Amino acid sequence: MNVVLASDHAGFALKQELVGFVKGLGHEVTDLGTHTSEACDYPDFAERIAEEVNSGRAERGILLCGSGVGASVAANKIPGIRAGNCGDYYSAHQGVEHDAMNVLVLGGRIVGGSVARDMVRAFLDATYTHEERHERRLAKVMAIEARHCARGVR
Repeated sequence: MNVVLASDHAGFALKQELVGFVKGLGHEVTDLGTHTSEACDYPDFAERIAEEVNSGRAERGILLCGSGVGASVAANKIPGIRAGNCGDYYSAHQGVEHDAMNVLVLGGRIVGGSVARDMVRAFLDATYTHEERHERRLAKVMAIEARHCARGVR
């Protein structure tokens, strides 16, 4: 699987650890930055991840900021992105299985390396179930997105 990772400065250290971990799981990895711990802005990296996932150049993305909240908010502004700020194993796989989550968001100042690795493995190993109830709910989410994109965001 092609996986892209990105973070702001607050998620940089954990992202660096996860890049090697994801490669070790046998996935193709692209590190979209940041490449230093100097202060930078998470929306820039959320947009980079989204572009790669939406274009099909990456199947999944892993995005980090300090808490995961800001990066999740920014990523979810981009049509086609279903980003989940997860803090546990169950949410990381269930988000894919039930909600077709394509970007895992982690808080670099919140989640430790061991838990992050467990969540990343769960996220990457999971597949969307296509069960009728999930298809129905995902269609409703996509309809909301389409309605609001058509009239613009303020």
